Amino acid sequence: MTTTRREQILETAAGLFAQHGFHGVSIADLGAACGFSGPALYKHFRGKQAILSEMLVSISEELLREGRARVRAAEDDHAALVSLIAWHVDFAIDHKPLIVVQDRDWSALPLEAREKVRETQRKYVDVWVKVLRKLRPELSGPQGQATVHAAFGLINSTPHSALVSDDAMREILNPMALRALLG
Repeated sequence: MTTTRREQILETAAGLFAQHGFHGVSIADLGAACGFSGPALYKHFRGKQAILSEMLVSISEELLREGRARVRAAEDDHAALVSLIAWHVDFAIDHKPLIVVQDRDWSALPLEAREKVRETQRKYVDVWVKVLRKLRPELSGPQGQATVHAAFGLINSTPHSALVSDDAMREILNPMALRALLG
């Protein structure tokens, strides 16, 4: 699959924002890292906030889209949960900079984008909660949400806790998250 210029900018920006913080990266820095002048970025994005917005909105939409697809493709609820976990673990391991950026630079996100990310992520959590509550009917809606958020915290800690290879982290996180969710 070929990477578009916009995708290259988003990927490069995620790495730079994760390393230096949103406010620690200039348009010139970002352009230089992409191999062109900073002002050339304006052909693709209105500015840094537009880059941050697209970065976090698009990845939230991807999580939701893939989460729904995995549930539809699963043969039962347990398989759906295992698939959701595997997807989220892979995402967390493969996109560590995005997790750092969302956690640290959330306040730099424009309000409209923040609301879109929140709405999309709520829907993603709901996908998980619906599956989890079928497996654990004793959980109330809020308990299911809290359980899913706790599992996300475990999985999304990878940028800060990955002391082993990515494959070894997958082997640790997948069964650990499943045990945490199933109680």
